[in-house]
Amino acid sequence: MAKDFLAGVKDSYDVIVIGSGLAGLTGANVLAKAGYSVLLLEHHYQLGGMATWFKRRGGHIFDISLHGFPIGMIKSCRKYWTREIADKIVQLKGIRFENPQFSVETTFNRDDFTKLLIEQFKVAPQTVQDFFDTARSMNFYDDQSMTTRELFEKFFPGRDDVVRLLMEPITYANGSTLEDPAITYGIVFSNFMSKGVFTFQGGTDALIEQMKEELIANGVDLRIRSLVEKIEVDADRKVTGVVVNGKRIGCRAVLANSNVKSTILNLVGEENFDSEYVEEAKAVRVNNSSC
Repeated sequence: MAKDFLAGVKDSYDVIVIGSGLAGLTGANVLAKAGYSVLLLEHHYQLGGMATWFKRRGGHIFDISLHGFPIGMIKSCRKYWTREIADKIVQLKGIRFENPQFSVETTFNRDDFTKLLIEQFKVAPQTVQDFFDTARSMNFYDDQSMTTRELFEKFFPGRDDVVRLLMEPITYANGSTLEDPAITYGIVFSNFMSKGVFTFQGGTDALIEQMKEELIANGVDLRIRSLVEKIEVDADRKVTGVVVNGKRIGCRAVLANSNVKSTILNLVGEENFDSEYVEEAKAVRVNNSSC
């Protein structure tokens, strides 16, 4: 007989979190610490979403999560998780880029990148400074008409090697392309450039395990292999529950750490939103980390 992964689940919760990516885990933890009853549902066989890994015989663990993030993650983990988790975040001081166009090793901060661009790539010092200052000044509420390609062409016309150096690590980090608004590149790039690149000591599996322990300690009900099929709403567009693995579970609110288009168009249903909102949702180009 197949295992019931919802065995013992309650009939209703204050909040149901859909998806156990880092955002879903963090949201569940914050809500639980605030005193709400929280059920987290993950359709995969392990928690973590894109922060994931897989194992092979012989004790080998292949970590395929994002391996680098800005220094701000330390402060975020202290605030939303625990000091023990934050203390495991360490700097990566030797980042290597190897490709047919160049071979470089860098500490991945503004000072070192400035030196690289000037000495190895022969870019004028004032141009480098102006580029960094422009990227640093970007905000999410700025005009989004300039693309990343146009940003690079403005400062480094015809220099595909410089574009590769500047673009490659950020594409890895957040899926940015040259046709996206320049702010999607500039803000993330500047965050990395402030203090360099950091990672979690011990690997993603250790990070998720510590997060899991903290969630359980705070009373979150964690369920894997639990696929949400529907988010139920009433005539007033208020959430009343979800259907997961064929079972209905009531709730007062849903936090969806899932693909925005799947959430709106499939789980809730476009008939429950204003037509203008639905059209905006349909026009969204989801990031390559969305599922």
